[in-house]
Amino acid sequence: QLVESGGGSVQAGGSLTLSCAAGRYTYKRNCMGWFRQRPGKDREGLAVLWTGGATTTYADSVKGRFIITRDKGKDLVYLQMNGLQPEDTAMYYCAKGAAWFSAWGQGTQVTVS
Repeated sequence: QLVESGGGSVQAGGSLTLSCAAGRYTYKRNCMGWFRQRPGKDREGLAVLWTGGATTTYADSVKGRFIITRDKGKDLVYLQMNGLQPEDTAMYYCAKGAAWFSAWGQGTQVTVS
């Protein structure tokens, strides 16, 4: 139902923007989130765009470097990632839901060297 894209390989200090086709995303009734899972680590939440589409929350690890936005005309949500470091290497996922994140994408790989 959700499809991520935009992952790839980048050098340290570089930037990438991930996209999430959110499939009939209704920002008035759903939250959108970006998560990642690094090798050997648990999945961690990175950024949330809360219901209403105007309020965001970021994990400390990405605050000031990552930005979550939505395309108001399409069912797309983005994660702009700046200042990437090798420790940002992970599989990145988007998710949406009303009371919890009930729908997930397959993920897109980001590798920083």
